[in-house]
Amino acid sequence: MFKWSDREMKKQEKKPLYQQIAHDLKAKILRGDMKPEEPVPTQMELSKFYNISEITSRRALSELVQEDLIYRVRGKGTFVKRRAFQDEAADRAGAVRRIYCIYYNVELSFFMHKFYSDLLIGLQAECEQNGIAFYTHKLDHDLELPKDEQAGFVLITPAEIPMDKLRSWREENRRLVTVHFYYPHLNIPYVIMDNLTGGYLATEHLLSLGHRRIGIILTAYAQNHLNQEFSLRLEGYRLALSQHGIHFDPDLVCIVEGKEELEEMGAQGFHQLMELEQPPTAIFATSDYKAHGAIRAAGARGLAIPGDISIVGYDDILISRFSNPGLTTVNQNTELLGKRATKLLLSEWREDGSGNIKDEIVPKLVVRHSTGPMIAP
Repeated sequence: MFKWSDREMKKQEKKPLYQQIAHDLKAKILRGDMKPEEPVPTQMELSKFYNISEITSRRALSELVQEDLIYRVRGKGTFVKRRAFQDEAADRAGAVRRIYCIYYNVELSFFMHKFYSDLLIGLQAECEQNGIAFYTHKLDHDLELPKDEQAGFVLITPAEIPMDKLRSWREENRRLVTVHFYYPHLNIPYVIMDNLTGGYLATEHLLSLGHRRIGIILTAYAQNHLNQEFSLRLEGYRLALSQHGIHFDPDLVCIVEGKEELEEMGAQGFHQLMELEQPPTAIFATSDYKAHGAIRAAGARGLAIPGDISIVGYDDILISRFSNPGLTTVNQNTELLGKRATKLLLSEWREDGSGNIKDEIVPKLVVRHSTGPMIAP
């Protein structure tokens, strides 16, 4: 019998009502709320539960029959079908039924950034696809994960969590995946963005337009202390220069101190680069926020974009599509990052700590109007 007190169905206005009901029932089955061979509520019971007509409930059940999730026995009723992922082995302790996105030492505004909002969308979409419940969870100062033997955890701020705590979770065989940062020596599976390729693509694009003096604006938590992502973008920048036979000039590397990306940082970096005896003809700002700040600073100096100087950003935030000029940037595809992290948690890996599992998402260059050919003086 149906005994759930809450109705978990979310309105999906673009789908017919019977499909919405079928989607909710499917999620309940895949999540294990209904066990294999358990009777499915009748059309009348579903009608009362969802406050719908019996015609609608019949169509919803027909959808599940077609998806091979339930089967009908004449004279006895309808039952949940035993599937490979619903057998007794899947019900043992350790099977993932819920996934938590774990974050620490950041405020909710952290998720306003496209990188993390798209990551959440990807996590939720893949969980829904697999009938897995999805939650976010902020760690308290005791740094304790939810006590849930059937949970997997996606750590999205591992750099904020003490190394010894990460190590203890791994030793406890907690099912973990880190994103954005990684610690190979801890044997924690991870999914990261290919920041080296991203830096390479941005720089190579400017080189292909004939630019040879290309500045780069980076962010550091402390002066000359770059984190993993910015270090790798710098390596991609250097690699592209090397492949084009261009000497690396440290004067063209501008490091701005800060813990979050701000337009003012891009303006600061732009002015610093423009004060060089030989200023760059193009700039790779390693975030869209810094790129927009650099564009504003260029306007204050009376420079045209891209006529006088070309600028590339990184992240492809929404406003970059609509700015004037539109910003050439690198799209990280972090929605896919979330989906891949979920798939890692739902797959099997060796629990004895031998060997790493990793995945890497390759970004793509989005060319708009903030970059143009090098114009000879």
